Amino acid sequence: MPWAGTFREDFGASVVVALVALPLCVGVAVASGVPAEWGIVTGVVGGLVTGWFRGSALQVSGPAAGLTVLVYEAVTTHGLAALGVLVLVAGMLQVGMGVLRLGRWFRAISVAVVQGMLAGIGLVLIAGQLYAVGGVRAPGGTLEKLGAVPGLAGQADWTAVALGAGTIAVIVGWRRMPARLRLVPGALVGVVAATAVCLGLGLPVEKVRVEGVVEAVAPPGWGAFGVLASAGACGTVIALALIASAETLFSAAAVDRMHDGPRTHYDRELVAQGVGNTVCGLLGSLPMTAVIVRSAANVEAGARTRAARVMHGAWLLLFAVALPQLLAVVPLAALAGVLLHAGWKLLPGRAVAALWRTHRGEAVVLVATAAAIVATNLFEGVLVGLGIAIAKAAWETSHVQVEQVAEEGGELCVRVLGNASFLRLPKLLDALDALPAGQPVRLDLSGLRHLDHACLTALHGWEAGRGRAAVAGREGVG
Repeated sequence: MPWAGTFREDFGASVVVALVALPLCVGVAVASGVPAEWGIVTGVVGGLVTGWFRGSALQVSGPAAGLTVLVYEAVTTHGLAALGVLVLVAGMLQVGMGVLRLGRWFRAISVAVVQGMLAGIGLVLIAGQLYAVGGVRAPGGTLEKLGAVPGLAGQADWTAVALGAGTIAVIVGWRRMPARLRLVPGALVGVVAATAVCLGLGLPVEKVRVEGVVEAVAPPGWGAFGVLASAGACGTVIALALIASAETLFSAAAVDRMHDGPRTHYDRELVAQGVGNTVCGLLGSLPMTAVIVRSAANVEAGARTRAARVMHGAWLLLFAVALPQLLAVVPLAALAGVLLHAGWKLLPGRAVAALWRTHRGEAVVLVATAAAIVATNLFEGVLVGLGIAIAKAAWETSHVQVEQVAEEGGELCVRVLGNASFLRLPKLLDALDALPAGQPVRLDLSGLRHLDHACLTALHGWEAGRGRAAVAGREGVG
């Protein structure tokens, strides 16, 4: 067996990754508005099902903070019973994309849009968890949440706030501990510390509600598939598939830079994620994606093969089945603190500053994408970001240059160079209209690499209006 020679390293890494994953699985589920056990079910599937595939050796999958906003919106709109159907169909769509070898195309998505998506998710996550950490019922939309933040202090349970703040402080401070201690993840230490304080002092704060992982499995019934008749539900399916796929494959690219082992096969990894989400949908649990935090922990802990991610799923299953009562003593405020920290890490402050100094257009795309997500929702916000990125690319590539060369006989040769699209039409017509009236003009278009229909029509109109212009070189235009 190829894993035999690396079992020791993979075994140790699997324990570390399971400890990292456990509080995140529960926290993501609670923030998504679903039972806490569903997050663990997805984590188990991410290990025991997706972990066997050969797409990426060291990448670890499970419920992710990046999908929290979309899942919460789906549950609020379509109900808990419909979530399994949406995840199931999204997984099948991912499998189809992988079979059609579309995985590599996700690398063509603008990095600014992806960073903007993560920033928007981070802002929405922070806006929601500010209320969770204070034990206050949150308003409906993100803008309403942000608008009501100033009045939050008067409603918050400050005992819960102290637990959440303490959890964040432990997570941040844990990074300064010796490397040997940091093998235990800071998120787990923070949650355990908050739980110990809560139990020791008998603090009256809200706890995680658990029923047991086996009892939480709820396969969707046939009646739930009727939700697919809704255009909004179909949009949610597409958003789940695309966002989960993009986050997975961008995570894969990052993980590949962290180790010297086999590189990710993008199409196989897309199929693996699709199979995992299909199984999650059949079990009625949360969607999954590859998670960079768990994947990085896997690499840093010394994992060598995919056995580590498979065993991490087994550890999650063992813990959830054998010791579910331990989850019932965890304060919700501690999990909210973990997710607040996760949301803060999604905000690309340094990336925005760096882009502003070098590529201001990319910085605008990033900020606009994040703002659109906060103002609307995740799916529409990403579409807005993609639209702006495409418009920016079209504008930057549509350069038109007009040159004038006097020829014998008094004729003026006007050469048009570059890419003539409707975006540059005003500039082109201004240059042509500024030519001396009454002088013979020969218009040379052979230097154009592209001439769209709008510009061609406008040039015909200009030629007809001028009366004496002869057009040459049009045959060279693509």
